[in-house]
Amino acid sequence: MTDTTPQATFADLGLIPTLIERLEELEYRQPTPVQSHVIPHILDGRDIVGGANTGSGKTAAFALPILQKILSQGASHPRGGNFVSHLILVPTRELASQVANSVKSYSYHLRDKVKTIAVFGGVSVNPQMLALRGGCDIVVATPGRLLDLVSSNAIKLEQVQTLVLDEADRMLSLGFTEELHKILALLPQKKQTLLFSATFPEKVTSLAQNLLHDALDIQLQSAEDSTVVQRVFSVNKGQKTAVLAHLIKQHQWRQTLIFVNAKNACNHLAQKLTKRGITAQVFHGDQGQGARTRVLEEFKSGEIHVLIATDIAARGLDIEKLPVVINFDLPRSPADYMHRIGRSGRAGEVGLGLSLIDCDDYHHFNVIEKKNKFKLEREQVEGFEVDDAQSEACVVPVKPRAKPAGTGKKKKKRKQGDL
Repeated sequence: MTDTTPQATFADLGLIPTLIERLEELEYRQPTPVQSHVIPHILDGRDIVGGANTGSGKTAAFALPILQKILSQGASHPRGGNFVSHLILVPTRELASQVANSVKSYSYHLRDKVKTIAVFGGVSVNPQMLALRGGCDIVVATPGRLLDLVSSNAIKLEQVQTLVLDEADRMLSLGFTEELHKILALLPQKKQTLLFSATFPEKVTSLAQNLLHDALDIQLQSAEDSTVVQRVFSVNKGQKTAVLAHLIKQHQWRQTLIFVNAKNACNHLAQKLTKRGITAQVFHGDQGQGARTRVLEEFKSGEIHVLIATDIAARGLDIEKLPVVINFDLPRSPADYMHRIGRSGRAGEVGLGLSLIDCDDYHHFNVIEKKNKFKLEREQVEGFEVDDAQSEACVVPVKPRAKPAGTGKKKKKRKQGDL
C-alpha cells in the first residue's frame, strides 16, 4: 500500500477530544503516515499487519486506539482478579519501558482510569507482581518475564481483548519463538491482533498468516521516506578508531551513538577513545538493568555525549534529535542496519547514519545495500585516504591460484567439490 492519503488531523482519525488535547500538549501537530492509515482501522476493530520505518510513530498508532477503547467501555469491564485487558509484547527491556512510558504519557489526563504496567526481566519480579494485583488495563511485556508471571499466577491472560506484537521481527530473531507460542496458547480465541514489524522475514509472515484474521496489510516502509542521510567511508585496515575520533572532534556532534558487534568491543573502543581525549560510555547486555537504565537516562538527558553500544540499542532506543549514528562494526544482519541508523532521524528530524568500512567489510556492505535496496558512494576522509593497494584489493577480487596439473587427483577433487 502506498501512502496517498491527504494530510489528516488527529480529529479526522476519529480520536476523542481528551486524547487530542493531550497530543496537542505533547506538540503532536499532525499524524504520521502510519498513524493516519492505522488508527481508524484499529478503532473499527480490524486486525492489522503494519510495516513502517523505525521512528515513524507506530507506538502512538496502536496505543491511542487502545486507550480510546478503554475509555469507551467505562465501568463495563472493571479490573480485577489479576486479569489484563490489553497486552503489548516487545523484544527488549528498554523497549518495554519506553512503550509503557509513552502510553502513560498519552493517558496523562486519564491516569486514574487507565492502569499501565511494564514487566521485563533483569530486575526483581516482586515489585511487578505487586503492581499487577487487582488486574491491569495495559501490560507491556517481554515474553520471558510474562511467562514467569503467568506461572506465578500474578497475571491472567484469559480476558485479553487486544494483542500487540511490536517489533515482531526482532522478537523472533532473538529466539522468542517458543515463548511466543506458549503465550498465544493462553490467549482467548476472540481478540484484536495488531502486528508491527519493520522487516518481514519468512517467520514473521508465517506468524501473521496463522495468527491474524482478515487482517488489513499496511506497508509504509520506504527508503525515500527516511529522514536519515546515509554515508559510508572507506578506511585503511587498523585506522577505524583514528578516523572515528577525528570525525567526532571535527564535527563536534552534540551526541553520537556508535555501534559495535560485541560486548567486549564496547569497553575496548571506549578505552581507545579515552586515550584520544574522547570520553565515552558503554551500553551492552552484561550490564545490570540498573546500570543500563542509568546510562540511557543520562544519554537522553545529554549528560553522555558519546555512547558505544551493541545491538540491544538498535531497537527501542528513542533519543530526541539524536544527530548521528555510526557503524564502527557493520551489523551481522542487513535488516539490523536500518534499525541502527533509525535511532537518528526520528519523528521527522534529519539525522545522519555513517558507516566505516575497511577491506574486510566491503563485501558485507554490498550485501547490506542489496538487501535494503540502496546504493551509496564510497567516500574517504581527508587526511585518512585509503592506500592504493588496499583500495584495489577492495574493488578487484583476488584471482584464485591455478591448481597444478595432476593425473587423477584433480578429477577426484572436482567430483568431491560438486557434491
